[in-house]
Amino acid sequence: MKNKSGPRILVLDIETAPIIASVWGLFDQNIGLNQIETDWHLLSFAAKWYGEKKVFYEDQSKVKDIENDKKLLQKLWTLMDSADIILGQNSKAFDVKKIQARFAFHNMPPTSSFKQLDTLKIARKHFAFTSNKLEYLSNKLCKKYKKLKHSKFSGFELWKECLAGNKAAWAEMKKYNIHDTLATEELYDVLKVWDNSINFNLYSSSTGTTCTCGSSSWVRNGYAYTSVAKYQRYKCKKCSSEIRDRKNLFDKAKKESIKSGTTR
Repeated sequence: MKNKSGPRILVLDIETAPIIASVWGLFDQNIGLNQIETDWHLLSFAAKWYGEKKVFYEDQSKVKDIENDKKLLQKLWTLMDSADIILGQNSKAFDVKKIQARFAFHNMPPTSSFKQLDTLKIARKHFAFTSNKLEYLSNKLCKKYKKLKHSKFSGFELWKECLAGNKAAWAEMKKYNIHDTLATEELYDVLKVWDNSINFNLYSSSTGTTCTCGSSSWVRNGYAYTSVAKYQRYKCKKCSSEIRDRKNLFDKAKKESIKSGTTR
């Protein structure tokens, strides 16, 4: 995002082509490398800067060699190279690693370093939802963008028809891909109050403390205690996220008594 008081967060989602192989059955197949006829590659990506309206979308619908995704990756590399944080659903285990695998395949250099926010990991860490899939979470928690169901091309048919060059399938893929990105951004808006994995204040250009929601307005909210310390706690006036001060409020005598194991 271009907000001077916060990091640039790139929300992204990719779609990949399937691995096509020769097999002799439907279940419990041990597929050898020599059975692979066509390896996977990127079909499309949708990305946007968190908090901004513009969505970037690129796909392989108009290229002569659909397996050559280098030009698409070059555009994605430029976006990722400008990001402080990458945000996605299951992006830490899937999207980012898949993208970097294709970067390496095309002998492209690594992007500038970035941190990652994964709504799937946030959901797994803090909650026990019936499902942590984007379809379930966006349906239950999002107001505007819920994961789309395939309309004309159901399930694998969408990918199959895109590979066959079906323009209608590519149009649906674009809509599907972009909507996933928008749903992920809205889902993070709901979940971010629970997540403290990244210190957003590090990206602030001001001397005040910046919350994940972008606010710098805090109110005292009691104290946070550890086994050896007491800290002032604050709550964000906008989203209710909590932070604590770094100063231990116990006086010297109290610190000594804790250290020695005595009480007073």
